[in-house]
Amino acid sequence: MSPILEVENLKVRYAGATSDAVRGISFTLGRERLGIVGESGSGKSTVGRALLKLLPGATISADRLRFEDIDLNGLSERQMLSVRGRRMSMILQDPKFSLNPIRRVGDQVAETYLRHFDVSRSAARERALAMLAAVKIRDPERVYGQYPHEISGGMGQRVMIAMMLLADPDLVIADEPTSALDVTVRLQVLDILDGLVRERGIGLIMISHDLNLVRNFCDRVLIMYAGRVVETLSAADLDHAEHPYTRGLLAAQPRIGGPRRPLAVLDRKPDWLEEKA
Repeated sequence: MSPILEVENLKVRYAGATSDAVRGISFTLGRERLGIVGESGSGKSTVGRALLKLLPGATISADRLRFEDIDLNGLSERQMLSVRGRRMSMILQDPKFSLNPIRRVGDQVAETYLRHFDVSRSAARERALAMLAAVKIRDPERVYGQYPHEISGGMGQRVMIAMMLLADPDLVIADEPTSALDVTVRLQVLDILDGLVRERGIGLIMISHDLNLVRNFCDRVLIMYAGRVVETLSAADLDHAEHPYTRGLLAAQPRIGGPRRPLAVLDRKPDWLEEKA
């Protein structure tokens, strides 16, 4: 089966920067759950935004950037509008900055359906209400009519998830999608995403700092450091990682019942900057 996404030698440089934020990474994505982990500033979110061309002012280049039957390298912004949100979507990390503060929550969710499908406003509203209920929002009718400042951070994150899944995309990029959710709701949302991969055969990229989440939820993991991929391995083999950076991340995790001593601190090596997985 051919991959959903092929990325070869992806580079991203922000305007005014003296070096690339993403420095020549390559990977493929099948109908699976791919985790991307690394420290803040390693380039994880930049990769996700670059795939959707959501980096105005930045320079994005790649030898190959293919999504299903589409060459993303050659698409204009106008052409991306028919792909972004419909066939590829991104669950952004912070709803406070992603939701329009002067529009009701439900209208913003329904707009996704109206934008990509020839349906009435009432049909889009019903679809949006059903998706709000699917992400475990109690009383979706009430939440539909509220403004972003009237809902909690966790509720806002569920609204963002509903918005991005509404159009049944083939590729979902999830940037810390469960960071503001309590444990019970987090498991429910992950179950929804897992069902999309298993039942609909979508591709899922999970960007996260949470190594335990990635280990237990994803199929494969890319470890990023300073804009490069330093190691790629099966999520089940994460505890057997070979690269010292990956081992350092694992060692820095506090463990319940673990030894009471200071957590390990990464001893970064200059040659890591030039390594490729």
